Amino acid sequence: MLRGVGVLFAAALALAFAVPAQASSGARYGIQDDAWLMYGPGALSDRVATLQNLGAGVVRFTLRWDQIAPKEPASPRDPEDAAYRWGVFGDVLDELHTKGIPVLVTLYGSPRWANGGDGPNVLPTTGFGDFASAAASRFPWVHMWTAWNEPNTRTFSVPVSPALYVQRVLNPAFAALHAASAANRLAGGVTSPRKTPTGMAPLAFLQGMGVAHARLDAYAQNPYPLSRGETPYRDACATCGYFTMARLSEIRSYVTRTFGPKPIWLTEYGYQTNPPDRLLGVSEALQAKYIGASSLHVWRQPGVTMLIQFLVRDEPNIGGFQSGLFSVAGAAKLAYHAFALPLAQVSRHGSQAVVWGQVRPGSGRRTYVLQRAVGAGWRSVGSRARTSASGAFTRTLALPRGSRVRIFAPAVGWTSPPLTLS
Repeated sequence: MLRGVGVLFAAALALAFAVPAQASSGARYGIQDDAWLMYGPGALSDRVATLQNLGAGVVRFTLRWDQIAPKEPASPRDPEDAAYRWGVFGDVLDELHTKGIPVLVTLYGSPRWANGGDGPNVLPTTGFGDFASAAASRFPWVHMWTAWNEPNTRTFSVPVSPALYVQRVLNPAFAALHAASAANRLAGGVTSPRKTPTGMAPLAFLQGMGVAHARLDAYAQNPYPLSRGETPYRDACATCGYFTMARLSEIRSYVTRTFGPKPIWLTEYGYQTNPPDRLLGVSEALQAKYIGASSLHVWRQPGVTMLIQFLVRDEPNIGGFQSGLFSVAGAAKLAYHAFALPLAQVSRHGSQAVVWGQVRPGSGRRTYVLQRAVGAGWRSVGSRARTSASGAFTRTLALPRGSRVRIFAPAVGWTSPPLTLS
């Protein structure tokens, strides 16, 4: 038995080779967790350092217009107007900038003076372009933006109307941001993955935006799974018109038909874990596996240039999201190392399996070691190798089904969760 393992291991050493992964999209992989960034444990600098250590290539963060400008500014395009209270919002963006982490800013939430005295989810009748202009002036290093969040659901948008969303939110923001800097890019849509009882299906909303002459540089989608039985490649209903990760090629097709070859930004995505969510959660091992699989799916889909993990830390209310890399108590899940070192199987051809992975912490070509489980321990498959400049790699391995492999990154001293080859 041991002799057979040794022969197989020697064959793997002889046949394993590394080739840089070719990313048609040059995708960025990032994180969003506004509450944790603003009010989480420890110092803000420590929380941002955690994101650096994870290798987050972008951080999505929301500027709440209703909280920043509860009173109407006299000079609404001037970020120094006395009515503006940038406060902790500015602190977070300033710290991210200091640490060199790119930011995708979402502008959301209308103040009462801009929507007739209603709640923050009511679409404004005035002023959104002015706020976008002020935000661009206050944070001139930010060049990626989204307008609103899930406007196809009544939770975030009243009314649910693609025409009014375009007229009152998207197009004013587009004009203001492009006037502020030619480097600014704005994504519209930011749609929920399905039709809610009081909302619109994402496809209908997207098409309505097209009819309303939406101006945008990218289309944003939140491609959440709709049940714990879904995977990044398979969802529960092939004919329901959902915009989930499993329907990525269809989303690409619909965006191209409506807006041309605009990039797609996947601005919220994640799997909840059980425990604590016994209704919607998956195991920690599956959450970690799906981080790698979804990363590979994005990497292989031309025109999809961003994927944002939601959240860093589980929300304390069980009715919220438990899709974090940490539990509420602060314990790292398997997903913590899976985010930093995603690993997924691309294919199998006979005795050979192709895997894809990425070393996210660091920059440029990064050193890694691919390891396989042998007995109770782990052994290197070949020698140390280097990733592409984006941190990604593909490897072809002469390993049978059932073999367990993982990434070791010497620079950070971490290993990824094991991946079982099929």
